Amino acid sequence: MSRRQVERRLREVGQRLQKLREELQIADEQLLHLSEAADDARLRALVSETPVAEREHREAARHAESMRSHRAGVSAEIARLEASQDELLDRLVAETS
Repeated sequence: MSRRQVERRLREVGQRLQKLREELQIADEQLLHLSEAADDARLRALVSETPVAEREHREAARHAESMRSHRAGVSAEIARLEASQDELLDRLVAETS
């Protein structure tokens, strides 16, 4: 891979990392909200002991778990791209020296 290609790829990876980090921040905020909503629904289900409250709790818990899963995927993609970025930087340094 030529120096120009490495630099272009580094820019692309950097831009993707920036977008994913923003997405991770949003996912963190949403997860916090969804987790709090699931906790509130769990307490309501415990207190009221009605089928409706239990169903609301299960639904809120599913939403929170879905966001946890999404967040984990974004986090894993960030780690993968950071490793790719490190490899590209190593190539760039190797070409320079």
